[in-house]
Amino acid sequence: MISHAKKHPSLIPLFFIIGSGGIGAGLYLMRLAMFNPDVCWDKTNNPEPWNKLSPSDQYKFYSVNVDYSRLKKDRPDF
Repeated sequence: MISHAKKHPSLIPLFFIIGSGGIGAGLYLMRLAMFNPDVCWDKTNNPEPWNKLSPSDQYKFYSVNVDYSRLKKDRPDF
C-alpha cells in the first residue's frame, strides 16, 4: 500500500479517509459493546443490566436538550 502511495500521491487522502472511517467504526462498536445497557456480558452476576440504570446514567450517544445529572428517580426498584 505504501508503494501505491509513492507511485500515486493523489491516493493518500483516500487511504487516510478510508482508514479513519474504519478506525471510527471500530471505536463506535467498542463503545456499544462496553457501555450499551442492552449488552450483557455476565449473565450470572448481572442478568438484567438495564434494570440497574438510574435516570442520571447517559446511555445515548448524544442528547441535545437533556441534562442527565439533574434527572430524578421516578420509577420503582426491581
